[in-house]
Amino acid sequence: MSIPFVIWVFVFSYLPLWGWTMAFQKFRVGKSFFDQQWVGFEHFRMLFQDDQFLNALKNTLAMSSMGLIAGFTFPILFAVLLNELRLSFLKRFVQTVSYLPHFVSWVVVTGIVTKMLATDNGIVNQILMRLGIIDEPVQFMAQADLFWYVVTGADIWKEMGWNAIIYLAAIAGIGPELYEAAKVDGASRIRQIWHITLPGIRSTIIILLIMSIGHLISIGFEKQFLLGNNLVKEKSEVLDLYALNYGLGLGRYSFGTAINIFNSVVSLILLFTANGIFKKYAKESIM
Repeated sequence: MSIPFVIWVFVFSYLPLWGWTMAFQKFRVGKSFFDQQWVGFEHFRMLFQDDQFLNALKNTLAMSSMGLIAGFTFPILFAVLLNELRLSFLKRFVQTVSYLPHFVSWVVVTGIVTKMLATDNGIVNQILMRLGIIDEPVQFMAQADLFWYVVTGADIWKEMGWNAIIYLAAIAGIGPELYEAAKVDGASRIRQIWHITLPGIRSTIIILLIMSIGHLISIGFEKQFLLGNNLVKEKSEVLDLYALNYGLGLGRYSFGTAINIFNSVVSLILLFTANGIFKKYAKESIM
């Protein structure tokens, strides 16, 4: 029964690795593999000598780090708080509403975010002005220094409810007798969360954290591409978008392949490093 899935993984995950050879060639469309000109590590040297690449790398690491911290913390907090709701109907309703944005495309999400942050009747500016925090509308989408925060906030809103599902499942596996014993001992709900709930989902948290660190540099480009504009281009360009614009967009397939190899190698290093650290100090690992 596993053979079809093994074949699928091989065809779509391992067989395409043959295309990595393009990074070491001056690839020309229409020529056979043996007629291509081999250039060694020339494209990688060009990569690290390009200031735009270094800027894209900085933006990628910054946004991915912010997304890792916020996108990892908020789902845990949300799952714990949702678990504390005693009304089953309210709990199911909040959970359903929270993970619905996950099924909405980034095209729709960016439209909603742009409308909410607009200077003309944007709800965020209206709230901030009524609270007296600002005197006039802020152009969120035109300020490069705010772009990272806009992307992180949009990502949290879209994925928080969905990411919290696995934590809710882990919390459901904690024995209710532990909470009953804690109540008998006079532990408050905060104490129960700290000493029972969080330790009970510790393994799940560590495993997902390791996997998230492994994908730290592979954050895609959809939200940056859709939320970005010429005014914030300096802060919005990430590695995948850089590969699209200056690799595939200009027909530089070898250069684009070199960028993707860099992403994959760094991701593997991060994954094995994080796994080794947690395996040594927390006695938890994924391999």
